[in-house]
Amino acid sequence: MDPKPKAPVGYDDTPLIPGTLWRVHDGRRPQPKVVTAAPGQPPSDAVVLFDGKDLSAWKSAKDGTAAGWKVEHGYMEVVHGAGAIQTKEHFGDCQLHLEWATPAVVEGDSQGRGNSGVFFLGKYEIQVLDSYNNVTYADGHAGAIYGQYPPLANAMRGPGEWNVYDMVFIAPRWDGTGKLISPAYITVFLNGVLVQHCQSVQGPTGHKTVSSYDNPHPPTGPLELQDHRNPVRFRNIWIRPLG
Repeated sequence: MDPKPKAPVGYDDTPLIPGTLWRVHDGRRPQPKVVTAAPGQPPSDAVVLFDGKDLSAWKSAKDGTAAGWKVEHGYMEVVHGAGAIQTKEHFGDCQLHLEWATPAVVEGDSQGRGNSGVFFLGKYEIQVLDSYNNVTYADGHAGAIYGQYPPLANAMRGPGEWNVYDMVFIAPRWDGTGKLISPAYITVFLNGVLVQHCQSVQGPTGHKTVSSYDNPHPPTGPLELQDHRNPVRFRNIWIRPLG
């Protein structure tokens, strides 16, 4: 008995999609890669940066020596004076997942309370802060693109509780003459709530400064976590480079 013929995969007589090499429903267009994702686990194509065991993927941002933060009970914790840490591997456009908790015992207020930060390419900061019942300047809250854009909502959990960041970062582009073609873009979910929506970034973030793209830089760089004196904790960090 002859096998049942397969249905056609696509078409070769449809219009070209503007800006692409492919026709509408083109059967020759490459198939999406298969990625598996179990609940609570990194996707199968993710690079695991911290699984609760050690800091082998990280180094000191200051001098490149071993990262000096504490690791215990499945999390890493900022050690005041050890300085920022950054990944040994460099990344550009990416999807990032990480979980973080500010100290359960509240000390200080405003920017002195549970302060840290996540820096894409070591330059573009998404603020980490205990923003739970804590008044500070709007562009310094948790979920802010620091010094530029406040979060769209305050979705913080209480001190000592674990918060979840899921972010998409698109690096800026320059042409061969150093002219900016496209700024960086960042999307941020904090505890499942959208707090930055494909927001264009004004330039590398800074404290009490206005940002700009005066100095072109490579399209990749390290992911960096800040030492801002407070013993903030991090766990379950993974990243998916985007093509």
